[in-house]
Amino acid sequence: MSERTLAPHRPNAVERVLMRCPGQCAVCRAWCTQHVCGECLLRYARPAPRCWTCAARLPAALTGRREAKCGACLRTPPPLDRTIAALDYGFPWDGLLQHYKFHQAIELRETLLERLNQALNIADAMAPDWLLPVPLTQARLRERGYNQSYELARTLARHRKLACDPDLLLRVRNSGSQAQLPLRERAANVRRAFAVNPTRTAELRGSHVVLLDDVMTSGATLFEIAGVLRSAGATHVQAWVVARTPDPADG
Repeated sequence: MSERTLAPHRPNAVERVLMRCPGQCAVCRAWCTQHVCGECLLRYARPAPRCWTCAARLPAALTGRREAKCGACLRTPPPLDRTIAALDYGFPWDGLLQHYKFHQAIELRETLLERLNQALNIADAMAPDWLLPVPLTQARLRERGYNQSYELARTLARHRKLACDPDLLLRVRNSGSQAQLPLRERAANVRRAFAVNPTRTAELRGSHVVLLDDVMTSGATLFEIAGVLRSAGATHVQAWVVARTPDPADG
């Protein structure tokens, strides 16, 4: 796979209407009572074996093996104790996530969270002390109108009775868009871009924290934040993401 970007496709007027039609599947356009019909879920949302620490897809032969890891994580363990991803970032989820993220298709939030909730149940995910969304810069927040990660996190927190606070973690530097950068440059781009709210550091000491984001690509953003949280005293840091991009080595 080439070093793909997550640049949004701008839907035309017909697509925008169809995406918001509550009686039609957003993928195949069949009539249904959900945003994605049962047949499309069976076809495109099947669970897959994933790396314990970065959620990269693993060979089918490793299905059911607990804490299996990819070669990259065996060579260089990331600062995350575990990463749980619900889906591959590919058709149809890449398009749906772009609509949700860039075109205010907030109605897709529940559909995406259903997939994440299912993955968390299958993974027997441990409840954290804090569920924290990846923060946006103020400029990006004004551009989109909402933080897509916070919308997912606060709704999931309500469903699972978790503590969620968007003000614990701060974006302190505008690092620019990760989507436009080659994978190898992304870690440097987000270095020192995040910080824990200095008035609330004590709340994180000894805690179990989960970071929530919509898409994980190189992992650079989540790894950087995990390091910041550990420096503030968090003892256990995980990431929960809706979708994980395929490994570049997969072609």
